[in-house]
Amino acid sequence: KYCSTFDSTPQGNIGPVTDALMDALGCGFTIATPAFPDNQRTVFKGHLFVGDVLLSDSGMRNHPLTPMTDANLVRVLQAQTRRKVGLIDHVAVAQGEAAIRARIAALQAEGVGMAVVDAVSNDDLLRLGPALAGMPLVTAGSGVAIGLPANVGIQPTAQAAALPTATGLQAVVSGSCSVATNAQVAHFIASGRPALALEPLRIAAGEDEAGKALAWARQHIASGPVLIYSTAESAAVKAVQGRLGVEQAGALVEQTIAAIARGLVEMGVRQLIVAGGETSGACVQALGIEQMRIGPQIDPGVPWCHAASPLAPQGLHLTLKSGNFGTTDFFTKAFAALASA
Repeated sequence: KYCSTFDSTPQGNIGPVTDALMDALGCGFTIATPAFPDNQRTVFKGHLFVGDVLLSDSGMRNHPLTPMTDANLVRVLQAQTRRKVGLIDHVAVAQGEAAIRARIAALQAEGVGMAVVDAVSNDDLLRLGPALAGMPLVTAGSGVAIGLPANVGIQPTAQAAALPTATGLQAVVSGSCSVATNAQVAHFIASGRPALALEPLRIAAGEDEAGKALAWARQHIASGPVLIYSTAESAAVKAVQGRLGVEQAGALVEQTIAAIARGLVEMGVRQLIVAGGETSGACVQALGIEQMRIGPQIDPGVPWCHAASPLAPQGLHLTLKSGNFGTTDFFTKAFAALASA
């Protein structure tokens, strides 16, 4: 599973990870599609759109770690893999399972090992699902999942999203610098809630920004959710990267936010929002989380989850938000949704 914006570089990680999994599984063919129509991520003629614009014209062109300047996913993926990449276009997808399977067979005959799949609607993903039955490996954004449960006899049930009652303190940590997260941070601050910005250059200088942030949180957290963030506009991010280097700047911030997440849970936070893909990975590892139960959706692609941690053996509620997902009021809306669940 990867992000619906397919963010990666010519070095990976989508292509190399897919290659490794195909080798391990003895799999000769797989598909790739980040399509998630409910979040306005669609693929047409192999090109990824974000809303009405090509990926390369969206805010993702300024991503601090993986700037996406090419919307042609066949070309993007081909740069990352030694296997030949092809396309299952909208003409085949619109005709359903038999046509998709026929297209797969034709591509395999041409020596293709991976194929990008067009999808502009949920109906396309539902038509794709049956054609993937029996495929040892499927790579995609989470949108494709709507077409897969029927392949293994799973039916929807309201109980599937039920989570334990929420308790404990509330907090948000944000490392994403996406356009959407910048707006969410601004909305939280404008609502009058306490928020603290981290300074990457101070982190690089060896200052204890995590300790300072946690001390600040202790002063405010009893009265409601707090926000600790490194989110910034692209120009500010580039200035920091120019001083520290792209990878070092990202790693320093992620490690600091992960340490803050640990400290917040130790403080009694049991409702935690994490904004940013890399930030989410760092926080999950720092909290020692190995498994999550997926609960109700807050916005398309962003659910509340419940997970046990060595720091919270009885569990905590957690939402891991991709940088580009969620409405402007996501942070406040998420806690309200959990309270009423």
